[in-house]
Amino acid sequence: MPRYGTVQREKYKTLKNVFDLFTEKNLNKLISQGFFEGLESPLSIGKEANIFTAVAEGETRVVKIYRLQTCDFNKMFDYIRADPRYVDVRNNRRDVIFSWAHREYRNLLKAREAGVRVPTPLALLKNIVVMEFIGDDMAAQKLKDDVPEDKEEFLKEIVHQMKLLFKAGMVHGDLSGFNILNHDQKPVFIDMSQSTTLENPNALDYLKRDIRNVCVLFRKFGVKCDEESILKKITGK
Repeated sequence: MPRYGTVQREKYKTLKNVFDLFTEKNLNKLISQGFFEGLESPLSIGKEANIFTAVAEGETRVVKIYRLQTCDFNKMFDYIRADPRYVDVRNNRRDVIFSWAHREYRNLLKAREAGVRVPTPLALLKNIVVMEFIGDDMAAQKLKDDVPEDKEEFLKEIVHQMKLLFKAGMVHGDLSGFNILNHDQKPVFIDMSQSTTLENPNALDYLKRDIRNVCVLFRKFGVKCDEESILKKITGK
């Protein structure tokens, strides 16, 4: 079984500060369990998480690695402590980051079960989430960078996906052109770590913010977007 190690680090020297020994150990554990054969190309390198493509038996997958040192875990904790599912999480860097990764995995599962178009989660280990690759030969682009051909229809589909999520008792919580992919002219929601249940006292505010962000983007695309009517479609109120 190929190991993630010197060869990959030499290939991507610019990523020399990305992995600590703890993360490297867990990457190797996931490799040994057959979830992927080794990291391939970076899709995104950020302060919160680093996202790579990986290969498993000829199939491309995505490996999202939450950074243990540079994550703003205090901001994460502010979000997660209001989620009834995580009331016991301590304000400790690793506990918060591991819970944040767990939350994304759990939210993706729940969204998939509700019929929402999100990547299928495949594995979770501490600060690492392995999930389905969205795209064909190339990764699907973020909506902000890939304007849909039929903008009105695309907006309707986003609202439909938000309604499915709401019916399942959740809101995305951070929806925008940065975390909606355009795949085959249909929206795919990503970055579900901030998603929360409707029991969260901030859930309705998050939903309204999601709607506002989507409307701001589609108005830039030249599409009329009424926030109040969208809220009623989603909530039924």
